[in-house]
Amino acid sequence: MTTTATSTTAAAGDLRPYESYVYAYPHKTAYRPLRPRPRLREVWAGERSDALSLYLHIPFCEVRCGFCNLFTRVGAPDGLAGAYLDALERQARAVREELDAASAGGVRFATAAFGGGTPTFLEAGELSRLCDIAERDAGADLRAVPLSVEASPATATADRLTVLAERGATRLSLGVQSFVEAEARAAVRPQHRADVEAALGRIRDAGFPVLNIDLIYGIDGQTGSSWRQSLEAALAWEPEELYLYPLYVRPLTGLGRRGPAESQAAWDARRLRLYREGRELLLERGYEQVSMRMFRLPDRGGVNGGGDEAGHEAGAGAGAGRVSPGGGGTEYCCQTDGMVGLGCGARSYTSRLHYSFDYAVGTARVRGIVDDYVARPAEDFARAEVGFAVTGDEARRRHLVQSLLQARGMDTAAYRARFGSDASDDFAAELDAFAGRGWLDGSCGPGLLRLSPEGLAHSDAVGPALFSPAVRAAMAAYDPE
Repeated sequence: MTTTATSTTAAAGDLRPYESYVYAYPHKTAYRPLRPRPRLREVWAGERSDALSLYLHIPFCEVRCGFCNLFTRVGAPDGLAGAYLDALERQARAVREELDAASAGGVRFATAAFGGGTPTFLEAGELSRLCDIAERDAGADLRAVPLSVEASPATATADRLTVLAERGATRLSLGVQSFVEAEARAAVRPQHRADVEAALGRIRDAGFPVLNIDLIYGIDGQTGSSWRQSLEAALAWEPEELYLYPLYVRPLTGLGRRGPAESQAAWDARRLRLYREGRELLLERGYEQVSMRMFRLPDRGGVNGGGDEAGHEAGAGAGAGRVSPGGGGTEYCCQTDGMVGLGCGARSYTSRLHYSFDYAVGTARVRGIVDDYVARPAEDFARAEVGFAVTGDEARRRHLVQSLLQARGMDTAAYRARFGSDASDDFAAELDAFAGRGWLDGSCGPGLLRLSPEGLAHSDAVGPALFSPAVRAAMAAYDPE
């Protein structure tokens, strides 16, 4: 047996069910400054450009939730939002020029997304300008491709929603997290249920084809009864999609400074129990499971065009293989199609390099990165800043992670055609360990590698177990402050 990939030892250890949320591989904390900084026309040379995904990042929120470790800042004082859009426009034009220079067949976008932060932090006029940047400067036809936008209840105002609906948004994702006010306070997310319900009413009135509602389980004081209360409240709106997120308490967040309310083992057990209760209820109500987190109504929910970590990292939600995004349009495949990210918190993907700007969680450093982005001249956006080469072993790992964490599993023939080897050989130790825990679906034929329901429940252990030693070391050495 020949092993092409470099095996890790993590799969042999005792894995907790909530090691880490793997929304993309590798994580930004593994990225490092690129020296010298390559021109984007060199980075994109030889890449397919007929089915790209476009992601625009807005790094502002009205408040910072207690669990949030995203790249975001609270507020945008002294005209910062306008200055940010100015910089985004400069970047979009510079990037489009580089892509045009790299592509002989022209550039075409198959999906688009606005994430953050909170894109609807922008006022209605600013949102209209954001759409102009995506269309006029980046070159996406927002009315012809699926467009996903993230929102919060407080910013889902009628005028903002009207702009998005008129400009072609097909999916509106609302971060509710909990309909129980005491739980929202415990998550340091002050909101009233009446305001949440009013926002959902406005979203439905605006007529978006796909409504997604985000909910979180594992909040302090949350019980099976209160969890079901939130689920039932969400289901009353018949959302086309629901995302169920386990709560994580990370460093440099509001909850991270509080300390644990229960033992790690007790918390893990409670989150697993709540996950299973939520999954069972949604399956009973006719939803299909797309991943550990994502559930959708068959033939009604769509594949999101992307977002950021808590709002469905751009491209990661597109699943493995080739799928038809909700709202129509060209099919997009997160494994082989490129991602163009615009904005200081966005990442871009080619088949060989993932790149972005710097990443941080700490307030002061985030503000510094945003200020630096706003001050950049147009020519500075023609080069990649920080990144990670995704070739050889790392490309195999990404393909397996992005595929295996989807409920449909991985087409083994597609893996073999792409890499010239079998995943069962490349990752024999890891897959054997998963099988020994009952995490692989033994009923699949030889053409499919798929997690069992129990394996899917442990997705946040499966993903990290497939990280390479190099990625693990880089992540461990990263200082998010």
